[in-house]
Amino acid sequence: MARWIVFFCLMLGASMTQADERVFYQPLNVDANLTTAQWQKIWQDTAQHGTRTLIVQWTAYGDSDFGGADGWLANSLKLAERQGLQLVLGLAMDPAYYQRIEQLDSAGLKFYWQAQLGRSLAQQYKLRQDWKLKVSGWYLPLELDDLHFLAADRRATLQRQLKDFASRLDAPLHVSAFSAGKLAPQVTGSWLGDLSATGIQVWWQDGAGTRRLAPQVRDGYASALPCSVGIVREAFRQVSAEGQPFRAEPANPDATPAGCHRTAVFSLRYRPWGRVILDNQRTQQGRDVQNH
Repeated sequence: MARWIVFFCLMLGASMTQADERVFYQPLNVDANLTTAQWQKIWQDTAQHGTRTLIVQWTAYGDSDFGGADGWLANSLKLAERQGLQLVLGLAMDPAYYQRIEQLDSAGLKFYWQAQLGRSLAQQYKLRQDWKLKVSGWYLPLELDDLHFLAADRRATLQRQLKDFASRLDAPLHVSAFSAGKLAPQVTGSWLGDLSATGIQVWWQDGAGTRRLAPQVRDGYASALPCSVGIVREAFRQVSAEGQPFRAEPANPDATPAGCHRTAVFSLRYRPWGRVILDNQRTQQGRDVQNH
């Protein structure tokens, strides 16, 4: 009997370790097709699977604000709140972000970032005034990488801009980064650690879903991260080729122990209890193809 109790406790501890304590949700306009009852079930199941914090990747994407304060996203997030989920709300995303940072020199990048941070600051104010949600943090959806921020002067300028931006917010700022193999792991760890030392919650995407880097290389980057940098476990496997519209299949996130790091999972759409979101998306995409 004692052995069974010990075994049960060990299994319980393992399951708690692997719980999606923080999970990302990436809103798409097609998600508006889901009913209130479906959202209610999604958030109930999310909470029952051990999630405490929901990180919403953005609340404005280009010209879309998902219906605004009375829209489907705001109403869905109110249901999430009622399940006890804490909300980290994403701000404004420019759909052309990756193309723009590819084209700009260092001076142009500085001014572009300043404009995007101003847009996100305005979005934060709008969310506070109109959406009436309890916010535990703000997420900036402009992802960082070691290709476009390879130069030390770019990283230094970015850090000053983010530090100033974070000081204007009324809750902690969250940002995420991924590695393209352009900076050495130790340099990447130092860069992201310096950012987190300013009070920003930095998340590093483990790259298991996109598989741009070999597993041993990814492990090298992860081991070089300071404890203050969180790790995002990707719960998908990309199946689209380079240059094609992004497509992915659900997959179990990396089960490697996180050690001292906070963890989050990307994303709700690919988790078993969020499958209805993915199925709805694919159904709509199929209809769009037929209509063309």
